[in-house]
Amino acid sequence: MMKAVLPLAAALLLPAVGRAAPPKTDLREFQVGMPVSALPPTGYGDFACTNDPSMKLSGWGDYKTCPASPDGTHAVSFRYDAPAAGGEGDKTRVGGQPVNLALLIDNDAQVSGLKIDTDPHARLYLHKKAYLFALEARARFGEDGWTCRKADPTPTEQPIGEVFINEHCEKRTDTRHFVIDRQLFRDPAKDLRDFTDATQLTILRAQ
Repeated sequence: MMKAVLPLAAALLLPAVGRAAPPKTDLREFQVGMPVSALPPTGYGDFACTNDPSMKLSGWGDYKTCPASPDGTHAVSFRYDAPAAGGEGDKTRVGGQPVNLALLIDNDAQVSGLKIDTDPHARLYLHKKAYLFALEARARFGEDGWTCRKADPTPTEQPIGEVFINEHCEKRTDTRHFVIDRQLFRDPAKDLRDFTDATQLTILRAQ
């Protein structure tokens, strides 16, 4: 049921030049560390506070409207304006996967982080592949240097077929702190179509 594999050769964000070449940006025009004043003025919309989606924003500059997290950042969610290539709907995609996006903006008006979470409400065909997005992220930012911690199944978190994934991985470079969480499991007491399949990628400025 869950054994389809996405080709790792597919570009996650922007094509990289050679295996050793680091990505020039973290996502499209976005790069951790850039000032709010340099964020793209067009191509994006549906700005809102990630922690309170009912709080709509007119643009990036309203980030201080959003409640500050314990680390002092303001999380602003957004979506792509243009439809996704190759089909209708699910227009905000990364690596072909429908996602929810957010920028973490600090009080110095700089982007200190970027969050890319697979959309749990995506169509079933795509939702079943959400855990594979983690593999593309690792291919994008380099396979080496990751430290991972895996959790064991619990009574409410059981394998789907023979596959169980519940892991937390981190990688640090001179400029970035990458965090990937991914899950693939189901509660045996629930309907077969009710399962957890997700990847959460967080890119932070190195401390």
